[in-house]
Amino acid sequence: MSEEPLNESLSRTKVGRLIAEYDLPAEFGARLEARWTGDETERLSLRDLADLFNRRLLEAAMADADVSSVAGEVENLYALLTGDDASAGDRTEAENRLERAGIDVEALREDFVTYQAIRTYLQRRGAEYEQPTDEEQVRKDRDRIRGLRTKTATITEDRIASLRNTGRLDLDEFRVFVDVNVLCESCLTRYSIEELFEQGGCSCRQES
Repeated sequence: MSEEPLNESLSRTKVGRLIAEYDLPAEFGARLEARWTGDETERLSLRDLADLFNRRLLEAAMADADVSSVAGEVENLYALLTGDDASAGDRTEAENRLERAGIDVEALREDFVTYQAIRTYLQRRGAEYEQPTDEEQVRKDRDRIRGLRTKTATITEDRIASLRNTGRLDLDEFRVFVDVNVLCESCLTRYSIEELFEQGGCSCRQES
C-alpha cells in the first residue's frame, strides 16, 4: 500500500477534495486503496467503497454538528437518505433531524460520490486491482451464495421463533432448511449450487 501522496492531481479529484474539506484522516485514501486491492476476503467493490466513503462524510458532518449517534445509526441514516427502499416519511424524518442540527442535507447529498469518482481517485493514486482467475471468481461467488443462504435461514428461524414464543404461531421444536437449486431450461436438469459449480456448468452444454 502506498503512502498518501499529497499532489495536485489527487487534490483535483472530488474524493481528494472532500477528504481535505471534511478533515478526514490523512491515511483515509490509503485505506480506500487497501480495501480495493486487498485479497478477496477483504476487498470491497468500487460501489461498496463509494458507500463507505459517503457514510464517512455523513459521520464527519454529524460530528461537526455535535450530533450524537449510537452504533449503526450512521448506516441507517445513510440508507434513509439514499436508499430506494426508504419510505418518504422516514426519509423526511431523517432529513429534518439533520437539518435541525444545522446540516445542509442537500449540500451533503451533492458531496456524496459515485463509484466512478472512487475509481478516478484510486487510479490517480496509481492503484491497480488484479482481476481474480476464473476459479477464484467461481469460489468467491459460491461462498457468497452460501453466506446468503445461511443468513436467510438464520433470519427465518429467528422470525418463526419470535412468532412461536409470542403465541402467534403454534409450533413445536423446528429446523429451517434453505435450498438453492438451478434448473437448466435446455435439458430440464436440476442442480444444487454446489453441484453446478463443482462440475463447471450443465452436462448438456459440456456434451455439446
